[in-house]
Amino acid sequence: MPSWAFDYLVLPLGIYLARMTDVSIGTLRIILISRERKMIAAMLGFFEVLLWLIVITQIMRNLSNALCYIAYAGGFATGTFLGMFIEEKLAIGHSLIRIIVPEKGEEISENLIQAGYRTTSLEAQGARGPVKVILSVLRRRDIPIVLGILKQTAPGAFYTIENARKTSDPELWKGGEGEAESFARILWRRQSRIRK
Repeated sequence: MPSWAFDYLVLPLGIYLARMTDVSIGTLRIILISRERKMIAAMLGFFEVLLWLIVITQIMRNLSNALCYIAYAGGFATGTFLGMFIEEKLAIGHSLIRIIVPEKGEEISENLIQAGYRTTSLEAQGARGPVKVILSVLRRRDIPIVLGILKQTAPGAFYTIENARKTSDPELWKGGEGEAESFARILWRRQSRIRK
């Protein structure tokens, strides 16, 4: 391979891919820290820094190669986007959904309960009169299911979704009957032991 091909094609591409990977890992690590997944975040941090050291070493050895700088910056931008995309697909953690409706509150609660979600209902006063507030803590990956139930029952319902950093109930991690124990549940148990 000619030296120009390595300097202007292979090296910048390697820097781009390594930087994209390490920033993706870093983005996931920060999100996992906010979800209190300490062990996984620490392991990801090790690989993130190792990749960063490899990349920065190559940059320092090739300070006159402007393509290395462009590859570094491009890898950072792509890695940030990719890390957020991966985290969104993994849907780690819990969310609190708050549904506020003037009518059909009982029906929404009943449909959610039948689908296996726990709910708490409150009577409240809105700007236009009495409303029902329905609260449910659920796994983030279940949000599309709950929104589907809500759309079928009360399409015009107002709702908000917030991250729930921690729950006191490990039963929220359980899957359906006969399902194998999930990776997330194993991690939850390990972290519970560490906290004690």
